[in-house]
Amino acid sequence: MKKVGNHNSISRKIVFSLALMLTFSFTSFSQTTPPATDAAAAPAAAATAPAAGTGDAAAGKALFGANCAACHALDKKMTGPALRGVAAKYDKEWLYKWINNSSALIKSGDAKAIKIFEENNKAVMTAFPQLSTTDIDNIIAYTSEPKAEVKAPGVTPDGKGAPVEESGLSNNVILGALSLVMLMLVVMLFFVNNVLTKVAKANGIQVAEKESSVSLWKAFARNQFLVLVASIFLLLASGYFVYGWMMQVGVDQDYAPIQPIHYSHRVHAGVNGIDCKYCHSAARVSKNAGIPSLNVCMNCHKNISEVSDTTNTDGYGKPFYDAQIQKLYDAVGWDKATQKYTGKTQPVKWVRIHNLPDFAYFNHSQHVTVAGIECQKCHGPVETYEVQKQFAPLTMGWCIKCHRETDVKMEGNAYYTKIHEELSKKYGVEKLTAAQMGGLECGKCHY
Repeated sequence: MKKVGNHNSISRKIVFSLALMLTFSFTSFSQTTPPATDAAAAPAAAATAPAAGTGDAAAGKALFGANCAACHALDKKMTGPALRGVAAKYDKEWLYKWINNSSALIKSGDAKAIKIFEENNKAVMTAFPQLSTTDIDNIIAYTSEPKAEVKAPGVTPDGKGAPVEESGLSNNVILGALSLVMLMLVVMLFFVNNVLTKVAKANGIQVAEKESSVSLWKAFARNQFLVLVASIFLLLASGYFVYGWMMQVGVDQDYAPIQPIHYSHRVHAGVNGIDCKYCHSAARVSKNAGIPSLNVCMNCHKNISEVSDTTNTDGYGKPFYDAQIQKLYDAVGWDKATQKYTGKTQPVKWVRIHNLPDFAYFNHSQHVTVAGIECQKCHGPVETYEVQKQFAPLTMGWCIKCHRETDVKMEGNAYYTKIHEELSKKYGVEKLTAAQMGGLECGKCHY
């Protein structure tokens, strides 16, 4: 009997390769250990409690937010100076007099009071006679707390989010293991094909040659019926896709351009709960909602030159948001150090997002004030948008669907009372939709 190949050597190679792959996999799993925690970091991050008898810092924080935060911050100059560590600069009895009535202290000729008054652009400080010495002690205790160093996890120095380390196997390890398995399969197939070829030659077996056959494409081309059906199908499919493409011309749904100043609706309308119509006040009385003036932004940002340390989501961190506030200051010419306008302004070239064709008429005040429709109906959940986008397609079909489904608001609207009484009897309904009130007439939007 003729010996064919060396089966033992091939088997050893295959078994050795499988053992190597399994060993590599188990080693990778065993190396994935959870990150160690720094037990010493917790005590260092804890705020130092004030000594007994110096006031309640927690109560002082509440008093500071209610009375002082409009003009003062702990670590930066606003309308007034920064107040962290103020107890170390001035005598406590002097602070009582200054906080209760600073104007009277200035008029008395007190040198310290006059110096502070002149250093802060002669801004008059509000008197707080209602604050007792205990209240002032609490505020002083709050301002005497050391500044806590907070480092937001997962954020790089430029403010962009950094990838968070994950436990478990990395993608590179998994791809490497799969590549090794595929390589082993190729090698095994090669060995099997080689062995079968030697066995066939040793036994005098001849492999029958494959008979030549007509290719699929040639057979298809010779069948005229199939060619006709395929041609009709291709024409109909092409017409369908061309029509669908043409109907999307001018439809900019989900359009979200990059603006010269990054404005987060999620932070303003979502976290801080600012009403849409505070900034877009023209939406109540005008056809257009309007772009808010930068002076509206400065109503708040005159005293808010940086965000809180916890504002760090969606790939943006505190350094990034603070840089956007500085862009606002540069645009309006505001110097936060001197708390004055420099007169040097820079125009902001906002990129328009929602843009209806000229032949379509839309009035914001009619929908917002008269109809009482919420902004989210057309603009989507803007309070969740980090980057503002066009929520709705703003097509004619989308508007008509809304007119057919939306009931007319009748409560407190005497303008529609008589029309509603007549049309509700005509249609036999209790509430009329905008379509039943004439909302589908061409002249309503095209004139």
